[in-house]
Amino acid sequence: MNNENNIMVCVTKQKTCEKLIQSGVKIKEQRDGDLFVVHVAPTGWNFLGNSQEGEALDYLFEISKAVGADMTVLRSSEVVKTIVDFCEKNGITIIVLGESPEVSEDNNIISKLTKKLGQNIEIKVVSTY
Repeated sequence: MNNENNIMVCVTKQKTCEKLIQSGVKIKEQRDGDLFVVHVAPTGWNFLGNSQEGEALDYLFEISKAVGADMTVLRSSEVVKTIVDFCEKNGITIIVLGESPEVSEDNNIISKLTKKLGQNIEIKVVSTY
């Protein structure tokens, strides 16, 4: 594992996140790191009982596999902390995220991650629209 340029792509339970994975692939080609696709599911959330959400995650798993990325689904009630911990454990230096629909900085995941991660990890925000 190359610990200098590892890339994490954070996905939700939507097929449109394929665009985020493709952005991660482009960065990987430029910087030659390992690519990780991660979805953090809230504790208690049952995606297996929802066919559309389960289907979307299965689709993203197949896309990840096709581009040589590991896809991980983590359960946590603390999404930001879980992402930060994953970054530390896996030598992540770049995170690819979709735009947050939250306008308030208190609820915006990008703002929260920027505050927690500091300058060591670059955050790339990609439009999924």
